[in-house]
Amino acid sequence: MAASRSGARRIAFNLLVTLTYVFLMLPIVFVVIASLNSGSYLKFPPDGLSLRWYRSFFTSGPFLNSAWVSLQVAFLCTIISTIIGTLAALYYVRASTRMQIGLRLGLISPILLPEILTAIALLLFYYMVGIGTSTLVGLQIGHVLITTPYVFLNVTATLENMNPSLQDAARSLGATPAVAFRRVTLPLMKQGVVNGAMFAFIISFDTFSISLLLKGIHTLTLPIQLFEYLRWNFDPTAAAVATISILVTLTVVFVTDRLVGLRTLRF
Repeated sequence: MAASRSGARRIAFNLLVTLTYVFLMLPIVFVVIASLNSGSYLKFPPDGLSLRWYRSFFTSGPFLNSAWVSLQVAFLCTIISTIIGTLAALYYVRASTRMQIGLRLGLISPILLPEILTAIALLLFYYMVGIGTSTLVGLQIGHVLITTPYVFLNVTATLENMNPSLQDAARSLGATPAVAFRRVTLPLMKQGVVNGAMFAFIISFDTFSISLLLKGIHTLTLPIQLFEYLRWNFDPTAAAVATISILVTLTVVFVTDRLVGLRTLRF
């Protein structure tokens, strides 16, 4: 009887996990299939299969320009937020002794608040200090603000699970603080840094609300360009753009995992 109950629970759990994956993945599958529609309107099921809408994307100046802007902003955002988030995590775990809860809440507050409120607050602040939205600086600051908490949380989790006696052992063997950090701490916290950087790039590349309010008049990221396009057009080009965004995200995850996340054992 106990074995049969255990088997029933296992089957129910596996069914629940399967249904969850289907629920999460089915919309993506629909979008990819709709992007191959040979008809003139975005719909599912498609009238036929064709790559014409991917050709439309790669021959569209506005879409290519916005994709380049998104890649630029996401790449620079990844570098800046990784540096800030990693340093903040090191201070939080190793140096701070008081007000740790307040420090943690302050660092992760951009993801606790609605993104649209953060964007409005930044927009008002920019005009108060005279930055405005005429350049990419304001947009870049907004992206760094909302991605740094993800780096901080990933690196913090790695550091808190690290045995502090390892660095003490290196110091006792004659290593200087800098050498002990470079040869012991940095390789052990590598996974958290890599994961945080990956999250920063993906979130920056796909974010919408921050980009909508902080973009310049003639500067559009890919999500904003897609939004503007759908206001006046309803052809499968939108699905093709969404599919390409998904492929960019999957490529970042795969490359990070294969080239840095698993195979590299030390910096």
